[in-house]
Amino acid sequence: MHLRPPGRLLALWLTSRTLLLLCVLKVLTVPGPDVTSDVEVIYQSWYEILRAGTFPLDDVTWQYPPAAALAVLSPGLLPFLDYPTAFFTLCCLCDAAVLALLRYAGTRPGRRTTGAWAWTVGVPLLGPTAYARYDLMVTAVAVLALLAGVRHARVLGALVALGALLKVWPALLLLGTPRGPVTRRAWPAAAVTACVLLLAFTATMPGALAFLDFQRDRGTEVESLGALVLQVARAFGWPGRPQLNYGSVEFLGPYVPLVSAAAQALTALALGWLLLWRLRARTWSPSTPCDAAFAAVLLFTTTSRVISPQYLLWLVGLAAVCLSYGAGRMRRPALLTLAATGVTFLEFPVWFSHVVEGDALGVSLLLVRNGLLVAATVTACLALWRRTVTEVPPAGPHRVPEQPVRDGQLVESRGGAAR
Repeated sequence: MHLRPPGRLLALWLTSRTLLLLCVLKVLTVPGPDVTSDVEVIYQSWYEILRAGTFPLDDVTWQYPPAAALAVLSPGLLPFLDYPTAFFTLCCLCDAAVLALLRYAGTRPGRRTTGAWAWTVGVPLLGPTAYARYDLMVTAVAVLALLAGVRHARVLGALVALGALLKVWPALLLLGTPRGPVTRRAWPAAAVTACVLLLAFTATMPGALAFLDFQRDRGTEVESLGALVLQVARAFGWPGRPQLNYGSVEFLGPYVPLVSAAAQALTALALGWLLLWRLRARTWSPSTPCDAAFAAVLLFTTTSRVISPQYLLWLVGLAAVCLSYGAGRMRRPALLTLAATGVTFLEFPVWFSHVVEGDALGVSLLLVRNGLLVAATVTACLALWRRTVTEVPPAGPHRVPEQPVRDGQLVESRGGAAR
């Protein structure tokens, strides 16, 4: 039977997600460490603590903002299932919701369904880890924020605040809002929503901000860009070693604090570049907010002391939103991100033992994956700068308007360009 494109998209989604569910439910086995242990052991233990009305005050692995409690508690919405099965089911439902959002966005004038295809292909490239962490739920909030923000700036701000209190990084979505009415609506809405949620958590549950201390003490995780320096140094006699520390495998030994400090300095430089871009940017098209969000999250992910496999879900979701626009400015970094996601599945969980051991296979995988992320970051930043800064005509009678907005909303023509 011949299937039309929407039918092929749905068939691919159903097939790939069935395989993911079979993997996390352990009907099918994936080589390497069990990626579901976080849900079955850590999340479930947090669930019992959070249900009692307090945050995990004595658990250094609790390194998440207070709204993460909502994600950990969410399996309680399905009391007829055991905790892990309920969690995996909710992840699958969030996955389906993102697909529906991207598919709908792709049918609007001037848009494409490429984003829906990128999401459908990109998530399973990460393997069962995609459903074994709550990052897919956070990504769903971020995708909804960007798509809703095209017409409703205050909704964008409120959703960004919720996402930031789930896992911080969605706060970067505000960097791409056009100067003027959109920013004046979105940023205060985000600030008010964040304050209300923070007050609610701190007033009702002890330890809402304990995560700040635990997160501050993180070191250089074995899969990060900075860890490559230490991986190579091991071959020349460096005495450090990877060890489970603060919930992930990190390097311990001499010079590790220096590498961690260098990563933090790079992150600070990334923030400086983003602020410079925002000051220099002279025009916004309807795709600029998601392009800027994608570039910003790439920058902060690549320079971070920790690059956990599930972080790739953030990038796949943002890349999918970018690809929903017809301009195609982020096509190359999006493809590089999808490639990096596939390599990430190979380095974790399939050959994670080689990464920890630091042998030729493990280091090669990290070089390829992190190299792809660096290439995606550079190309995304260059594309963003060219589109909003260098390609804008100089001031004069034919100058492109600074931002195509009307009543606080980005305006799109039938061809997808800003009026």
